[in-house]
Amino acid sequence: MTTNKHDAATSRALQQLGFTEYEARAYGALVAGGELNGYALAKASGIPRANIYAVADKLVQRGAAQRVERPAGVAYLAIEPNLLLQEIEAGRRQAMEEARQGLARLAQERHPPVVLNLRNGEVLERAAQLIDASTTNLCIALQPSEAAQLASHLRAAREREVAITTLCLDRCETECGGCVGNIFRGHPVPPGDSRWLLVVSDDRAALLGYFAPGSVTAVFTEQPLVVELATAYIQQSTTLAILGSELTGRFENLLSPEARRALDGLYPAEDFLAHMRELSHATS
Repeated sequence: MTTNKHDAATSRALQQLGFTEYEARAYGALVAGGELNGYALAKASGIPRANIYAVADKLVQRGAAQRVERPAGVAYLAIEPNLLLQEIEAGRRQAMEEARQGLARLAQERHPPVVLNLRNGEVLERAAQLIDASTTNLCIALQPSEAAQLASHLRAAREREVAITTLCLDRCETECGGCVGNIFRGHPVPPGDSRWLLVVSDDRAALLGYFAPGSVTAVFTEQPLVVELATAYIQQSTTLAILGSELTGRFENLLSPEARRALDGLYPAEDFLAHMRELSHATS
């Protein structure tokens, strides 16, 4: 058999999809040659005649070929390539989903839950992996520097229809272009050169990162309490940002004196109304 580089590339691609080398060569020969008996298939594919019927029958079993009974003997016909590839793709998607669900169940059964301390380049690498692994929802709080570095991963998650809630921790006068999903601007992190990064994926794993001059550290964990606390921080900060934008200037008439005193006690550095006004400016 004469094999050109296109035949070889096709054979390698089929092998990556689970075909053996002989199966890939035989299927390619059937696609190119149409209906072939064992002798013709062996000649077209370069497979020894002693092996050809076993290989052809394996193609029939995997749904890649059809066995045809003719007066002159048995022949084989390739299943139309687009149909075959669609079936392979559907099977792989199902297998991936079953594997994902099964591994998620195993991870939930693990005791104790994984906790990793990360430093420097590991932090953004793990954050990107966490975003890439998200399948249903993603909560993230970040600042422009990290938003720019994670933007492509966030856009890919959005294209997978992952529901993304983004809390911007800076007073961006104009959007930096890195944030993705439902974007809210909350109360900024404490002043200085430090930056925060929080990523929560599918309510199952969280990364809490701290960027300081000359040092980057983070904790990655599947510990349920930490995951829930990180999610609650993003959700509650987003809620306050929305309320600050919608109700600023009207809280005086909405809050009882007792509620006002209680809320002021939660913000000893500034009273609650000042805090909400600051949020209003951040989200406007």
